[in-house]
This record gives sequence, structure tokens and C-alpha cells, in this order.
Amino acid sequence: MLLSSERLWPQGYGLIVRESLDSTNSEARRLARTLSQPTWILARRQTAGRGRGGADWISPSGNFAATLVMKPGGPPIWASLRSFMAANAVYEALALHLDRDRLALKWPNDVLLDGGKIAGILLESASTGQEIDWLAVGIGVNLAHAPDGLGHRAFPPVAADRPIPVDVFLHDLADFYATEEALLSRMGFAPIRESWLEKAARLGDVITARTGTEQITGRFETIDEDGSLILVTKTGERRISAAEVFF
Repeated sequence: MLLSSERLWPQGYGLIVRESLDSTNSEARRLARTLSQPTWILARRQTAGRGRGGADWISPSGNFAATLVMKPGGPPIWASLRSFMAANAVYEALALHLDRDRLALKWPNDVLLDGGKIAGILLESASTGQEIDWLAVGIGVNLAHAPDGLGHRAFPPVAADRPIPVDVFLHDLADFYATEEALLSRMGFAPIRESWLEKAARLGDVITARTGTEQITGRFETIDEDGSLILVTKTGERRISAAEVFF
């Protein structure tokens, strides 16, 4: 499949482009059961984008808003690994246009530029029993604009400081993500985990993870084979599957 850039599209992946959508993840939910192959859904403009925890994701024209919807099968924990695969792919796609030393990955699913948040990833899925029916990997990237009024956040939104066309970025991202899927198929999560850790922000430093019930501070040791955060605290090692991280 070709876009206006005339570059080849990754084999085995579909593409749907909409001028405007409420949310690419919502569109993925509506279309998931009808699609016969992994498919990227791109919106030129997104009016009701969502982030983690139901937060709004503001995505004006010129920013990147897309969702990869697929039917990976397997248990939910296997599907959740796509968050790290998507983070690796977003990082590498951005690194084609920006100095990679300015980029870092924040557990579990953010991409940072100069310490601010340039991209976020949101996974949503449906399952029957222990089997995933479909998975939506939503990706938002501030290619042109950083949303106003959010500077009070621990990781304020930032945007790329040089032009990155949406179509070009989509091709770059789709290529890198297809490589991540090929790695997972051939070699499992280990090389993906290693690649993610090489890009991780504050690896080896003391950080804080806030869950719904407690705040845990410790040295960021690693992530495990399921993608859980491993902190070494004063009372020993803690394994954290879901939390917000602060530096």
C-alpha cells in the first residue's frame, strides 16, 4: 500500500486514513472484529482522544494520532508487551528526525524529549476468558504542537522543534513496529526488553512509583519478562505491574 510519499507500506498490515475522528482507539473498537489483518488507523484530526486513566489527549491537526488494531491471540499479559514494542518503535521513528540523545522512554508507556512528554501510548483490548479477541495500540505524538495549559504536570507536554510530516512519521513508525513484531515472533520478548532498557529514562536512579494504594520509592533496577517495573527499596525488591512513575 502507498501513501502520498510513495513509500512501500509494511507487508501484512492494512491502513485506514480518516480526515477526522473522535478517537482512533474508538474507531479501532468499532472496526476490530471486521478486520482481517493488523491495521493502522490514522486520523488527520482527533476530537476526543484519550490517554491513560481516562485523561483527555489533545491532538490538533499536524500532530500524530493513530491506532494499530490487531488480533494477537494469547493471554492479556502477552498483549501488554506491545506497549514496550510500540515505545521502541516510536523512539526509533522520532530518532530519524531528532537527536536520539534527547529522547528517552518512561515506564510504562511514554516517550520523553528533553524531559517533557512528546508521545503517549494507550492499550485497550477485549478478551474472551484468557484469550485476547482484539488489541488496540493507540499512539499520540506531538509532532507540531504541545497542548496548552498542561505545564503544571510532572512531565509537561513538548513538541518536536523541527517539521515532521505526519505521513512520513507514519511510515517510519509502521516500519519499526513491524520489525518489533518480527522480533517477538522469532526471539520472544527478551531482545525487545533489552532494547527498551537501553532507552529507559533514569535506569539505575531512585524514582517513585504511585499505585492506587501506595507510593513506592526505590532504585529503578530493571523491568522483568512481563514488563513489570522492578524497584530496589529499603525493604527489598518490589515488582510493580501498574503505576505512575515520577523522578
